[in-house]
Amino acid sequence: MNKTEFIAAVAEKAGFKREDTKKVVNAFIETIFSELESGGKVAILGFGVFSVTEKAARNGINPRTKEPISIPARKVVKFRAGAELSDLVK
Repeated sequence: MNKTEFIAAVAEKAGFKREDTKKVVNAFIETIFSELESGGKVAILGFGVFSVTEKAARNGINPRTKEPISIPARKVVKFRAGAELSDLVK
């Protein structure tokens, strides 16, 4: 399911117009983005937790040339599924 299909499905379930649902979904995504950008986390009970973690710098190997390379430190987005979502997928 892509974003357009998601918006259509939510609009149908909620009984709202697609234009209104699109605004709500976009606001939801933008709110998560801004919170993660500021280093916070977003916890949605039953769904999961979005957070930002830092990966330390490390040494690696270029698989093509087999030469050692230095991989810089970086921030990554992490998602941990909530209990209800985990149970639903099982």
